[in-house]
Amino acid sequence: MAQILIVEDEQRIASFVAKGLRAEGHQPTIAVDGPSGLDEALSGRFDLMVLDIGLPGTDGFEVLDQLRSQGSRMPVIVLTARDSVTDTVAALDNGADDYMAKPFRFAELMARVRLRLRALAPADGPANGDDLVVGPLRLDRRTRRVSGPQGESELSAREFALAEIFLLNPGQVLTREQLLDLVWGYDFDPGSNVVDVYVGYLRKKLGGTAIATVRGVGYRLNP
Repeated sequence: MAQILIVEDEQRIASFVAKGLRAEGHQPTIAVDGPSGLDEALSGRFDLMVLDIGLPGTDGFEVLDQLRSQGSRMPVIVLTARDSVTDTVAALDNGADDYMAKPFRFAELMARVRLRLRALAPADGPANGDDLVVGPLRLDRRTRRVSGPQGESELSAREFALAEIFLLNPGQVLTREQLLDLVWGYDFDPGSNVVDVYVGYLRKKLGGTAIATVRGVGYRLNP
């Protein structure tokens, strides 16, 4: 479990990212402006920061500059509506480790978070949770392959993100809205049946009884 700081003044986005990080087993903390975000970042409590640029008080560029000037090497993923080449270069030059433009997909953000956290692990340490195992199911996060009663299969990016959420929350009922938010992003059409379609794809690869339908609510991975 990683301690992750989210510095974001848009409540909807901050809550969306925090909810997804908690579902992944991390502990998020939200700061809503530049000065409080910088104070939290310099506390030494956090493993990684997700930083917006357009912040009240002090913008994200200044937060990042002050953070690096005071010696912090904490990984920073910049998340912002500014997607020009100039802003991207400025963020990276100021010491950001990665950059994502809004709107974004949570699955892609989590892939970048995992990459940065994995880089913090000792070179001679364990595989940093590359495999998720629930009963007969094993998901290899490095290769995006799943093995179980149906044999071994390679997953598409969306199938992998969906399978990962289920295996991180075995036995827990996950609503269609939660899954839509976590895999496809907060800006996706809430009336879409894409979750049901991809659950169908996963069932073919995990086994027909692996994911149970909870009528009128959502789905549950059988432990």
